[in-house]
Amino acid sequence: MENVHLAMEEDDLYSGYNDYNPTFDSEELENDVDFQQAVRTSHGRRPPMTAKFPGTAIGSRALGTSFGSRVPLVSSMGRPMTGAVQDGAARPMTAVRAAGYTSSMVRGPAFDPLGQSKGPAPPLEAKNEDTPEEKIKILEKKVNDLIEESCMAHSIGALQLALEKGKEAGRKERALVRQREQSGNAEHISLDLTYSVLLNLANQYANNEMYPEALNSYQVIVKNKMFSNAGRLKVNMANIYVKQKNYPKAIKFYRMALDQISNAHKEMRIKIMQNIGVVFVRMGQYSDAITSFEHIMSESPNIKTGFNLILCYFAIGDRERMKKAFQKLISVPLGIDDEDKYIPTNDDTSSNMVIEAIKNDKLHQMERDLKVLAEKYIMTAAKLIAPAIETSFVTGFDWCVEMVKSSQYVELANDLEINKAITYLRQKDFNQAVETLKTFEKKDSRVKSAAATNLSFLYFLEKDYDQADRYADLAMNADRYNPAALINKGNTVFVKQDHEKAAEFFKEALRNDSSCTEALYNLGLTYKRLNRLEEALDCFLKLHAILRNSAQVMYQLANLYPLLEDTQQAIEWLMQVISVTPTDPQALAKLGELHSGEGDKSQAFQYYYESFRYFPSNIDVIEWLGAYYIETQFCEKAIQYFERATLIQPTQVKWQLMVASCYRRSGNYQKALETYKDIHCKFPENVECLRFLVRLCTDMGLKEVQEYATRLKKVEKMKEIREQRVKSGREGSTRGRREGREGSAGSAGVSTPVLTPPKKTGTMDMEVKAVSQSEPKQLSPLLDSGRDSGHSSNSTKGERLSAKMRSLPGSNEPYEASSPKEIDASYVDPLGPHMERPKTGAKRRVEDDDFADEELGDDLLPE
Repeated sequence: MENVHLAMEEDDLYSGYNDYNPTFDSEELENDVDFQQAVRTSHGRRPPMTAKFPGTAIGSRALGTSFGSRVPLVSSMGRPMTGAVQDGAARPMTAVRAAGYTSSMVRGPAFDPLGQSKGPAPPLEAKNEDTPEEKIKILEKKVNDLIEESCMAHSIGALQLALEKGKEAGRKERALVRQREQSGNAEHISLDLTYSVLLNLANQYANNEMYPEALNSYQVIVKNKMFSNAGRLKVNMANIYVKQKNYPKAIKFYRMALDQISNAHKEMRIKIMQNIGVVFVRMGQYSDAITSFEHIMSESPNIKTGFNLILCYFAIGDRERMKKAFQKLISVPLGIDDEDKYIPTNDDTSSNMVIEAIKNDKLHQMERDLKVLAEKYIMTAAKLIAPAIETSFVTGFDWCVEMVKSSQYVELANDLEINKAITYLRQKDFNQAVETLKTFEKKDSRVKSAAATNLSFLYFLEKDYDQADRYADLAMNADRYNPAALINKGNTVFVKQDHEKAAEFFKEALRNDSSCTEALYNLGLTYKRLNRLEEALDCFLKLHAILRNSAQVMYQLANLYPLLEDTQQAIEWLMQVISVTPTDPQALAKLGELHSGEGDKSQAFQYYYESFRYFPSNIDVIEWLGAYYIETQFCEKAIQYFERATLIQPTQVKWQLMVASCYRRSGNYQKALETYKDIHCKFPENVECLRFLVRLCTDMGLKEVQEYATRLKKVEKMKEIREQRVKSGREGSTRGRREGREGSAGSAGVSTPVLTPPKKTGTMDMEVKAVSQSEPKQLSPLLDSGRDSGHSSNSTKGERLSAKMRSLPGSNEPYEASSPKEIDASYVDPLGPHMERPKTGAKRRVEDDDFADEELGDDLLPE
């Protein structure tokens, strides 16, 4: 122990090591006889040195060990001791050796239970992809991935990409087969993979309408005997032949597929039989089709086959079998549960939650769709066979109604009755239709509302607005949420000029059914009448978003923008109208009017000319074209347009005068003289015609000049006398009214103006008629109201056309105009208000000639 030095107190490097459990005291080991005996007997063959007392000293502080740069002391038996000093370096003696730590000079492995001394595990050995087996596996995975990508591309509609992926899969699959054969594993070729590749490629060819290639791919599969159940692919081949309209071959392949499918696949065989029947129908072989459909109805009846069977019986005219087939149709079980199961019947919260969850699930939606489809087929079949199974359609409808009432489709009986009324309407038997609809006044609310809606519509068309209003109220009372009833009610209010109330009904219809286009269209027209143009524009823009190709909606938008002083937008919308209906003369004329207003005469002429080509009876278009040719000094071309106007309005003298004027301006005086003479024969009191005759006869030196001059003086004198009589009559009536008012005021002591009610004039009649032409559309089975004519003052029958044509002297004309007078001409448009009639861009004015002047002219210029 003399070489063991204690640490200096001031160093205190290992303070706390002397605080230990007495159990671990090693100072008295030399005096321990048993320990010394054990050391002596076990020296040289003992196991590697480990801690005798595993654990720590005090708390979590580790015990000091004998590791370090020191030489352990050797006991009497050669055992190294702790606390040895190496190179003169002193180390304090430790009280307890830490568990698991040994002296650096001790032989044997160190304590390493976690194997951390070995370092990290070596990396996994990489696969060798150069082996044939690995190459085959990788290539097979690529083929499967390509098939999957092809199917996914087809599901999103990328048909060309799906075909490309299918072709690539085919190429890689063939490479895979060759690789297996080269490696000597031909017996391991995957037939399932080959089948999948060929089937997918054939399907993608068929989807891309490459039918010959698809048939070749199917043939490869069908002819390979190693593919099991490949015979049913002949159904796909038959479907392709149907698309190619090769019906005999399609039937052949359907029958071949039917022969190769066992009776165990009953549903598959039924579908093939149904396809065979449909192909026979397309070929016109109804007897063979009936055989197929009857077999299906006896084995596994369904709605679609029953309907097809009725069509075949109708085609061959077999009344009795039509009745039997209809009875089979309405007795086909749909296999759906009753609707009552979706109604909560008790206070059980858990069951009510289940019912609420399944009320709108996919299964219930499928059941509803199936029921709607069945009702559609039954209604269509009844309407088809009702006129054919009996001597009259009424008896046939009655038989169908009785059959339906005794079936599971009882609620369809009322719908059939309403269809019977509609059939009456198609046959122009309005009284019977009304009587049939009136029988529903005491039925349930849904049917009553539908019948009353149709009655309101019928009376509205007959302009019996009181009855229309009555039945509209009845329909609303039966079903307040019926948008058609609200629209009819709004229409009846609209024609009574209560536009604000009509707008409220249309808005309520939209609240009940936001997709009701009729209500939105009528609301736009109502706002237009109320001069709320921005709101009307908003309505029609919304409607255009729903009905993208509606010419009526686009025309209304084009009609609104000029009122908002946006001519360019109006032109753009009219161009869209022309793109949808390129032969609409009114839209073309409106475009011509707008371009004329913008000063683009050449573009206006193009649209006016196109309008004239499609409808050569529009007097406004004819007038504009004639004036355009006169303005451009092509009087010969203007003659044909004024002659057309003469044919349309033979009682209007101004068109005939314009024809004569064009002859005269073009230098054809003889033809002009003949035309004036014809005019004088038809209108002997026309002063302008006589003046032209006198001038022409004078210039041409004809003898009739004195005769025409005498007639002219006589006509002018008669005209003066007539004007004096009219003037004196007006003065007398005015004097009488004044005296009457003075007398009344004198008797009352107060001067009170007299109010007289306005007379019902032709203009008022015209306005009411225009309203009926532009009345809002209604929602009913028979509605087709056409376009709105817009502001009726622009486009009504009996419209007053004031054509004022002003004449200016030409530079080299022998005639000069003077003494302007106005000619008024009224006409009745034979077309009637179709759309809102476009106003012509230029009105014309004629200045008549003064007899005292020596020269005469009648140039046409726009006002």
